[in-house]
Amino acid sequence: MKKVAGAEQSHPLFRQVYELVLNRMERGEWKAHDKLPSIRLLAEEIKVHRLTVFKAYRRLTEDGKVYVKDKSGYYVSAESVCYEDVEEGAVVSSYLLSNSLSDIQRNPVKYQFSQALIDPNLLPNLYLSDYVKKVFDLYPKVMGTYSTVQGDDELRESLSRHFREHHRLQLSAEELLITSGAQQAINLIAKIMLGPMDTVLVERPTFGVAMDIFRLEGARLIPVNITPSGYDLDEVEALMAKHKPRMFYMNPTHHNPTGYTVPAWQRKLLVELAERYRCLLVEDDPFRDIYFGKKPPLPFFAYDTEGWVIYISSFSKYVAPGLRICAVACRFPFMERLITAKSLADNGTPLLNQKIFLHYYTSPRLQQHLGKLRIALQVHKEIMEEELLMAGWEWTAPKGGLNLWVKLPDQLSAEALFRKSIEHSISFVPGEICDPLGELKSWIRLSYSFANEVLLREGMQRLTALARTL
Repeated sequence: MKKVAGAEQSHPLFRQVYELVLNRMERGEWKAHDKLPSIRLLAEEIKVHRLTVFKAYRRLTEDGKVYVKDKSGYYVSAESVCYEDVEEGAVVSSYLLSNSLSDIQRNPVKYQFSQALIDPNLLPNLYLSDYVKKVFDLYPKVMGTYSTVQGDDELRESLSRHFREHHRLQLSAEELLITSGAQQAINLIAKIMLGPMDTVLVERPTFGVAMDIFRLEGARLIPVNITPSGYDLDEVEALMAKHKPRMFYMNPTHHNPTGYTVPAWQRKLLVELAERYRCLLVEDDPFRDIYFGKKPPLPFFAYDTEGWVIYISSFSKYVAPGLRICAVACRFPFMERLITAKSLADNGTPLLNQKIFLHYYTSPRLQQHLGKLRIALQVHKEIMEEELLMAGWEWTAPKGGLNLWVKLPDQLSAEALFRKSIEHSISFVPGEICDPLGELKSWIRLSYSFANEVLLREGMQRLTALARTL
C-alpha cells in the first residue's frame, strides 16, 4: 500500500479548503455577491496556513466560483450558486450526504457478500422469544415509559460488571452510555469532537460509513496503514506530531475490512502516544467475541488511565441485530457531553430493547450460543477460502470477524467486477469504499457471515467464474 506522503500529494490541503468554501456556498451560508472571510480570518478559523487559503481562493477564482474586487476581497459569484431546487428559507447540508455502503446493500441480490451481518438462521431466535415473554412478565409497564437518556440503570450495571470481569476494564455504570447501535455512537462522537477541517486519523482501509460520518462534519481524513502486524508506530507518532489530530478512529480487533488484529504491545504504546499528543482514540469493537482460536488482546481502554480512549462495544452483530444495543465507555467530563448529544438525537434507546437484551445477555444460553456461532462462522470462512484458493485470489486469513479482505488478480478491476456481479445477483464491497484515498481498486471485501453454506459456495463459484470472463 502507498505511504502517507503519496496520500498528501493526491489530496492537497488547499483542495480540501476549496471544497469547504464551495460547500458553504452551496448550503446558502454565503449567497451570491456576499463577501468571503479574509484569507487571514479563514486560515485562523480552520487552523491552516494563510498560503493554503490563498491557493484555494485562487482556484475558486479560476473556476468562476468567486470573483475579486481590488483592495476589497473575494466575493461569491452569482453563477456558482443555484437555488432552483431549494425552497425559500430552507437549510441545505454543507456536505453532500453520502453512504456508499448503504447504497450497495440496498441492492436486492441472491448472493449477499456485502453485509457484515450474521445469517439470521444462526441466531438464537427461539431462545430470544422466551426472553421477550419474560421481560413483559417482569416489567408489565415497560411499553409505557422511556428509558433514561444514558441507558437503563440495570443494564449499565450488568455491562460494567461484565467488562470488569472479562475485559479488565475498570469502569462504573456511570461511565457507560447505551446507544442504538455502534453507528449512532460514532455519529455522536463526531458531532461532539469535529468541526470543519479538523483532522481525524483513520486506518487504511477502514469502515466506509465512519468516513462518511466524519466527512459530513467537514473533517479531513489522514490514513494510517494497518497490516497483519498492526500499525507502524513511528508513522503514527509522526502523523500525530504533524497534524495534531482531534482523534484516531480505529477498529483494532478482527478489523473491518481486513480481519487484522493489533497486538497487545502496540495497544499499550499507542495509548501512551494518545496521551502525549492529546489525541482521542475511538476504539470500535464489534467483533471481539467472534474469534476462531485464542481470545484477542485486551481492548485499548484497558490500558487507558487518563481518559484518552472511548470504547464502543456493539452487540448487534451476534446477539440480536434488531435490538440495536451498543455500550459506549468513556470517562467524565466527556461522558456528560455524550449524554447531551444522545438526548438531542433520540432522548434514549428504547427501554424494551434494553430489557430484552439484559436478560438474554446475562443468561447461560448466550455463552452456549457464542460457542456454536464461532464454529459455524469458521465453517463459512473456510468455504469461502476454498473457492478463493481455487480461483487464485490473495488474502490474509483472519483469526476472527466476519470478512475477508481480498486482492483481485492483476488487471481485474473491482468496479468492473462489481457492475457485472450485481447483474448476476451477487454483491460485495469494492475496496475503494473502504479507502480514505479511494485508490484500492484491486481489493474487495467479502462477508462470509450472511449467506448460508449452500448459497455461500454457489455464489462464490459464480463470482469467480464472472471474474474469469472479465
